[in-house]
Amino acid sequence: MIRNLLTLLLALAVTLPAAAQTSGGALKVPDAAQFVGPPKGTPLTGKELTQRSHEVGGLIRCPVCQGLSVSDSPSEMAINMKAQVHELLARGYTEEQILKYFELSYGQFVLLKPKFEGVSSLVWLLPLAALLFGGIVVVMKMKQLAKAPVTPTAAAAPPDDAYLARVRDLVSGGK
Repeated sequence: MIRNLLTLLLALAVTLPAAAQTSGGALKVPDAAQFVGPPKGTPLTGKELTQRSHEVGGLIRCPVCQGLSVSDSPSEMAINMKAQVHELLARGYTEEQILKYFELSYGQFVLLKPKFEGVSSLVWLLPLAALLFGGIVVVMKMKQLAKAPVTPTAAAAPPDDAYLARVRDLVSGGK
């Protein structure tokens, strides 16, 4: 029984990766229409396709490198994602549809420029709020310093302590 189950699992492990490939050996891109609808743009070819692929790939974060865009990353994952972008543009999908497709697949983290909605709006607002708060603090401190009267330091007054007076006399050469 266990032997039959293991044989079945092994057969599935061998056939599933083969089913995910086309006859040319390249990975088959899932149909984007089920995620973002039919293509709304015009199919691209040639230099324009290559240029737009690079531009759209520059808007998508590589999940492996995390600091690089798909267009700049040398990782295998980024190369596969670039190929997906290339194929989707060739089919006629728009930039917005492609970004939405990757966002649905990988989450909003995959976008290099976060959207201004929900919790990610804090990414945009907190630095501005901190800058504004810092500016207010600086202006208030400057006003405080401008209003504060400058008191000149008084000349050294004679000490009230007899011991200190005697020490100063001895140091200065007096009797």
